[in-house]
Amino acid sequence: MTSIFEELQLADTMPAHYLNAATEELHERAKKARSTLGDRLYILGHHYQKDEVIAYADVTGDSLQLSQIAGKQTADYIIFCGVHFMAETADILTTPEQAVILPDMRAGCSMADMANIDQTERAWTELQNLFGNTIVPLTYVNSTAAIKAFVGRNGGATVTSSNAEEMVKWALTQKQRMLFLPDQHLGRNTAVKLGIPLEHMAIWDPIKQKLELQCELEEVQVILWKGHCSVHMNFLPKHVANLRENEPDRSILVHPECTYEVVSASDFAGSTKYIIDMIGASQPGSKWAIGTEMNLVNRLIADFPDRDIVSLNPFMCPCLTMNRIDLPHLTWALEELVAGKVINRIQVDEKTALEAKRALAKMM
Repeated sequence: MTSIFEELQLADTMPAHYLNAATEELHERAKKARSTLGDRLYILGHHYQKDEVIAYADVTGDSLQLSQIAGKQTADYIIFCGVHFMAETADILTTPEQAVILPDMRAGCSMADMANIDQTERAWTELQNLFGNTIVPLTYVNSTAAIKAFVGRNGGATVTSSNAEEMVKWALTQKQRMLFLPDQHLGRNTAVKLGIPLEHMAIWDPIKQKLELQCELEEVQVILWKGHCSVHMNFLPKHVANLRENEPDRSILVHPECTYEVVSASDFAGSTKYIIDMIGASQPGSKWAIGTEMNLVNRLIADFPDRDIVSLNPFMCPCLTMNRIDLPHLTWALEELVAGKVINRIQVDEKTALEAKRALAKMM
């Protein structure tokens, strides 16, 4: 399978004039191209995208939700305004005749990049040597197609932040232990919620190729891959403590990709959908501090002006890689399609796609 680095080398480069064009002009051109393409095009917009991009989305949502929606479309072209692993999943769930496009190939995910297939295969061999055939692998959907395929061919499944609890329960009915990739924090927070002691969780360090544990080997129930979300790691216990001291009436709502210390000290924790639904169902005048990506927090502030909403980290900035998809890149992708050229197409090879589908199917 072609790696993201090889795809970057092969990616088309956006002409400089798009960066130099005025915002108003770009909007006019994007609207014109979008109108010309009509039903041949469907645009997916992840919740963390900029407003200037979300304005053109046919639908907004979480990564897997958007990929599933893509799989039901008949459009010739699917533009995914998100990051690389999301577009891969969309390609897996659409037909070979449909082209999935990522407007900027540099839009990646640091978490997904923390578990590559070579590291994972080496880890699996070592863990099999330590534990034998007692491990089922789970991977967060925020992972590459190659990792999803690895999990699929080894009897495991994918998980989302919404169904992680259900899938971890399932995994531990299959075998004595589970390996959770690539986000240690979602894995840890979910396992704790299910009553698994922290001391029965080990961490696999893919850089040192070493298992870190606080118990006897045979007591390990959960093996966490040493990966994390670079955005959610910026929410710290001190941010929670500061609010508790200065604004005890403000509810704290965070994503489970935050650390265990932050999640356990907060009032509520859940997926992006959970966060959106929680705010939507809250009372006017209620006060919230939200620990998740800043574009989404700002959108919630705009959508619910009668709630008092702030970021848990007052110095938080949007996800840098998500923000690589911008109005110039989207306009470029649209105009190239009008001209008959597909740029930055994401294609997962047939074998990888088939194995990844096994992991996705067990979850869905």
